[in-house]
Amino acid sequence: MNTVHRADRQLLDPLRAALYDFEPDSVRSALADVFIPNAEVHLAYPFEDLAGADGLYGEAFEPLCRAMPDLERRDFIVMAGPDPYGHRWVGCGGYYTGTFVEPFLGIPPSGHQASMRFHEFYRIEGEGPSAKIVEMQALWDIPELMMQAGVWPMGPSLGREWLVPGPARCDGLLEGAWNQERSQASADHVIGMLVDMGKHPDEPEEAMRLDHWWHPRFSWYGPAGIGTGRGVDGFRRWHQIPFLAAMPDRRGGYKGDAHFFGDGDFVGVTAWPGMSMTVSGDGWLGIPPMGKAITMRSLDFWRVERNASDGVLSIRENWVLVDLLDVWQQLGVDVLARMRQLASVRNR
Repeated sequence: MNTVHRADRQLLDPLRAALYDFEPDSVRSALADVFIPNAEVHLAYPFEDLAGADGLYGEAFEPLCRAMPDLERRDFIVMAGPDPYGHRWVGCGGYYTGTFVEPFLGIPPSGHQASMRFHEFYRIEGEGPSAKIVEMQALWDIPELMMQAGVWPMGPSLGREWLVPGPARCDGLLEGAWNQERSQASADHVIGMLVDMGKHPDEPEEAMRLDHWWHPRFSWYGPAGIGTGRGVDGFRRWHQIPFLAAMPDRRGGYKGDAHFFGDGDFVGVTAWPGMSMTVSGDGWLGIPPMGKAITMRSLDFWRVERNASDGVLSIRENWVLVDLLDVWQQLGVDVLARMRQLASVRNR
């Protein structure tokens, strides 16, 4: 057992508590306590790189709180562990929610309770009182807010759009000591799955061995704009086939600069960016095949189950956020500008 990763999870507790009952002074104080002054902060488009904790609060949290004065953070996954390069990470997944009463990034308020999924990964250095966050890589599912406000300007999602749930067993808020053997086995299973998936389309579809790696009843929770797929058929129909048809040369995943880490039955990965590809083939998400090279930020969580009788592992749930606004921006489409045009027509 290892206690340093439990301590890393606990390092986030005061910040998470301040964000749960969002009060500006408490949040600013909690950010200052847990971040080093010059921490690297990478947030989804259009925020991009921010100037440490002050930039994170002033440019992201403060406008979000103005839009939702009763802002509340709800975590459903909090996990930690070491990546293959010896870095320590804490991964948090959940929602920001509140009554949407003022515009946010030009998105008109709905007047109703709204939710925006987040995947946030924090790199920790130091131990004990000196432990601090030195880097944050995070995605906020901003398209989700556009959909709830009725101003989504892009094509409809192929998958199911809904309030993506937390872990089916309600066990995502890990608290105990970090178990190296169990955590490593979970991470190895996920990486093995990605290795096999990378064999296609150079090798036949069977080389991906989806039935081997995934549970028959697994759920793939994609970002708003792609949606959720259930089981191998749903995953392939609503995400994998369109994705591979559009970008068969995708590179990255388990390779490159991705940071994989396991914590019990959970596995997280973050990278900035984690994949590169060329939009060719059939095009993607309503964008024609332009032959343009792009990169992609994808921050993911997986939950692995172990068969009670034989201990065989399978992936039961996968939460995926992709910075789709950044993808479209690289392809020359300003989604926020299109959204503002749509909102102005609605207001008239």
